Amino acid sequence: MKGSATSESRHTSTRKTTLTERVLFYTGRIAEIHEVSKGKGWSRATMDSMELERQRGITIQSATTYTIYKDYNINIIDTPSHVDFTIEVERALRVLDGAILVLCAVGGVQCQTLTVNRQMKRYNVPFLTFINKLDRMGANPNRALTKLNHNAAFVNIPIGLEGNMKGIIDLIEERSMYFEGPFGQNIRLDEIPAEFRVEAADRRQELVECVVNADETLGEMFLEERIPNVPELKAAIRRATVQRLFSPVLVGTALKNKGVQPLLNAVLNYLPNPTEVNNYALFNDEESSDSTKILMDPTRDASQHFVGLAFKLEGCLKKTEYIINTRTGKKIRVQRLVRLHADQMEDVEVVYAGDICALFGIDCASGDTFNSRTSANLSMESIHIPEAVISMSMKPSNKNDTDKFSKGINRFTREDPTFRVHFDTESKETIISGMGELHLEIYSQRMEREYNCPCVMGKPKVAFRESVTSVVP
Repeated sequence: MKGSATSESRHTSTRKTTLTERVLFYTGRIAEIHEVSKGKGWSRATMDSMELERQRGITIQSATTYTIYKDYNINIIDTPSHVDFTIEVERALRVLDGAILVLCAVGGVQCQTLTVNRQMKRYNVPFLTFINKLDRMGANPNRALTKLNHNAAFVNIPIGLEGNMKGIIDLIEERSMYFEGPFGQNIRLDEIPAEFRVEAADRRQELVECVVNADETLGEMFLEERIPNVPELKAAIRRATVQRLFSPVLVGTALKNKGVQPLLNAVLNYLPNPTEVNNYALFNDEESSDSTKILMDPTRDASQHFVGLAFKLEGCLKKTEYIINTRTGKKIRVQRLVRLHADQMEDVEVVYAGDICALFGIDCASGDTFNSRTSANLSMESIHIPEAVISMSMKPSNKNDTDKFSKGINRFTREDPTFRVHFDTESKETIISGMGELHLEIYSQRMEREYNCPCVMGKPKVAFRESVTSVVP
């Protein structure tokens, strides 16, 4: 069984969690589709596992799961879309093999889209683009593609838009696809409708030309005036995508159950598996101030164990084995090893390269690297942590809740590097800093829900000082 790890990233309100729900349903991971509710009651979506997420209908923390599709093991991380929780996207992209950039067909490319694009570029993550919500009034996938600012082209196009969307056209296989059944689970293949044949031919030519500019092998065929067959075109798209020289663009509407299965096929066809990804570790020489980059071997060799917390990079990790935190030097025994499905856990005995797992009873911080060799002083490159943009004062409503307040603050700062806390000695206030008002508001609500410690938030006090500047006669 082959494996890959994929993240779904996007700007706000693209129905990314709705898309994830369909992916889990079509792959048999869940038996029933649960919808995301915004302002209409509590969300029941599988990946919205936090109480606040279900209440607000937004993703706050990254949720991970895995599923099997056509004998491929696919690990999925559902990341938040709001800019206030950008650290969740940073952490996910740092460890994943590929990503799906979800765009809204109405809103197109937005500011957060550009931020996510920069994050994927920072960690060299290949990605597919999925233009969602084609059923909405004002949907315009062509406009979204034009503003993407990346070498990208459609690999399928819609048959109609808004309320008239009936299916999609596969430009590579040159056929139409219709999604039938109560949840679009039955795919009917047919010829391309006559009124769309000219557009489909033009779009296919654009696709070939974009890939030619990114893939040398297909470029040589183009110069020889050879027409690539379907396997050759797919192979060229895969090579260009893995090297981040091209992004295949797919379309659909997750809410109306159209276009999700072709996206799953594209994940298998075009995104890399763990053996195709170059992961580098830093060799920290105590006698030198410099760190040397070392290419990690991702093959499944049981004699070579190298694990990054939550994401396995090399070899395999077994329960009861010992691993070492390269930052602290502490040797730790793996007492419990689980794979996650949102807030559900499944105990396993071993995980392999590309798997996402959770370890229990381990004292660590975000970005720590674990190694099974005492002689190898290796650590993975850490994540980019943006600076805080807003600060507020925070204190427990009840003075007797000081211990609860301290426990919550300590936990939250360890979990989230963008959530920062310091005590102002002059104003005698606890100052919290983060990425936005929503970011800090969520932690205030979590303090009340998880630690039974209601808090009062306000603007920080400004300390004024007076001093003698000159002598007054």
